[in-house]
Amino acid sequence: MNKIQPGLCNRFENRDERDGGSFDAKAADNGKSIGKGFADKNVPYLLTNSESYCKIRVKICHIITQLEFGGAQLATLHTVDKLNKDIFEVSLISGVGGILDETAKQIPGIKNYFVKELVRQISPCNDIVCIYKIWKLLRFLKPGVVHTNSSKAGILGRIAAKLACVPVIIHTFHGFGFNDYEGKLKKTIFLMSEKLIAPITNKFIAVSNDNISTAIANHIGKKDKYVLIRCGIKTNSYFENKTDVEALKKSLNIPANKSVITTIGPFKPQKNLLDYIKVASEVLGGNENCIFLVVGDGKGRKDLEMEIKALSLENKVLLLGWRKDIPDILAMTDIFVMTSLWEGLPRTILEAMCSSKPVVANAVDGVREIVYEGETGFQITPRDVSTMSEKILYLLNNPEVALRFGQNAKNKMTKEFDIDYMVIQQEQLYKQLTNTLERGLK
Repeated sequence: MNKIQPGLCNRFENRDERDGGSFDAKAADNGKSIGKGFADKNVPYLLTNSESYCKIRVKICHIITQLEFGGAQLATLHTVDKLNKDIFEVSLISGVGGILDETAKQIPGIKNYFVKELVRQISPCNDIVCIYKIWKLLRFLKPGVVHTNSSKAGILGRIAAKLACVPVIIHTFHGFGFNDYEGKLKKTIFLMSEKLIAPITNKFIAVSNDNISTAIANHIGKKDKYVLIRCGIKTNSYFENKTDVEALKKSLNIPANKSVITTIGPFKPQKNLLDYIKVASEVLGGNENCIFLVVGDGKGRKDLEMEIKALSLENKVLLLGWRKDIPDILAMTDIFVMTSLWEGLPRTILEAMCSSKPVVANAVDGVREIVYEGETGFQITPRDVSTMSEKILYLLNNPEVALRFGQNAKNKMTKEFDIDYMVIQQEQLYKQLTNTLERGLK
């Protein structure tokens, strides 16, 4: 076993000399480049001896576009929170103005940095400034691993990481910035960017096999660079939920005898919630003994409110806003519905399945891997409002089938979909990649 040398690589943290986590622009500008990221070829990059672990930690920096309320964001926050802090020193770079910004600031033991130029929209001048600012931060932080999440942060963050000579660069695909529902120019920009940046990426994490197939079909990296790690959820929060459904319905002014159909997600084009409102109208035309819930919020709220009013669905479709009691809402739900046009691996469907609920969802991306046709629910061709309505009505009129589907769904939820197992898999990947680099130095 190599001994720890006095000149420890800056991409480790000496636990007796931890910095305070503030970013000093001048310090970052004056930071010295350390070539490929190693100060001493005799220093192992990731030590496997437990005694050595107590002395140094590998620096990990996660980068994500904005901390809005979504699957990628929740998974990233859980990861930076739960990574083993005896082994890893963790920092997080994100854009400004997300609903989860304050949540990130409250996570103990991590360093948060916000870059206002890190936004979803494509803007060449703004994006160049963003790359510069992230590069400056990375020169200051000197991470051994940069792990990017979401399309925009994935592109800009990986460029900045390469320029900052970060030894290990990882990107997680939670879906793609290019798809058939985006404008042709935007789709082309994101696709070409992913192709060009793939060679500087050490490893890709995909949350679904469908994402891997899509990436390979579009010539984004080689297949051996991909690993499947599911975007997990806190399964026990749903398995062990004991909500007083009657009391919850009463608090929301929902009659006790009404069936509840629920969807969850931000009000943005991807979620295609106007179709959900149209589905509600058709279903209610065939069965008035139900109510539709939408958990979420966003810029599209006004459009949804106008559609609800136009279809005379007031008090029949309820916009609940963002809520923290999702396990309780799902316990009250009879059927879960998703009208998304694209997804990576939708956490909300996993949550519904853990809650023993049948799922009716558009057959897109990772949805096709978790919703089993005629066994746990139904897969619908996107924008086929009539078929989706028919399937929901079938489940409402055949409660024994809905119950069986829900139980089947719960049985499908194995350890693979648990969020803590997701963190363990990422830790193993970090160790594997950093140990590989260590062997390359000998």
